[in-house]
Amino acid sequence: MSVIVRPAHTSDVKAIRALIDTHAIPGRMLGKESVTLYESVQEFSVAIKDGKIVGCAALHVLWEDLAEVRSVAVSLDHQRQGIGHQLLEAVIERARAIGVKRIFCLTFETEFFGSHGFEVIEGTPVDPDVYSELLRSYDQGVAEFLDLESVKPNTLGNTRMLKLL
Repeated sequence: MSVIVRPAHTSDVKAIRALIDTHAIPGRMLGKESVTLYESVQEFSVAIKDGKIVGCAALHVLWEDLAEVRSVAVSLDHQRQGIGHQLLEAVIERARAIGVKRIFCLTFETEFFGSHGFEVIEGTPVDPDVYSELLRSYDQGVAEFLDLESVKPNTLGNTRMLKLL
């Protein structure tokens, strides 16, 4: 049976949490609290195969022209089947549809994101005025994007990548 990618529903959050936890425990991605997932469920897409959620990915808008790809995860028994690629393409299309011009990610999976046109960057790709505004955010992902010292243990070894749309 084929994979269907659709916007996440609140009833999907437990499955999304399980997918993220599977990858967060070995340190491949940041864990998320259930409350955070419910608050951001509208950012998520899910991949469904045989009636079961087997993958997820999120698009988090950071600024007028910039968004971050977050929480791309595929169940261990469904990897290497193109599901992650389908999810990332859905996120990229969603970014285009809402007017985002650049997509950022912080990842260990440079080959995967590189195959979708993301390129390794240094630093934070925003001007100083936007940087100052983003400092006001309470979102941990924004803190990671800004490369703040307080989140260094979470980002150690990750690569910053950017795709222009």
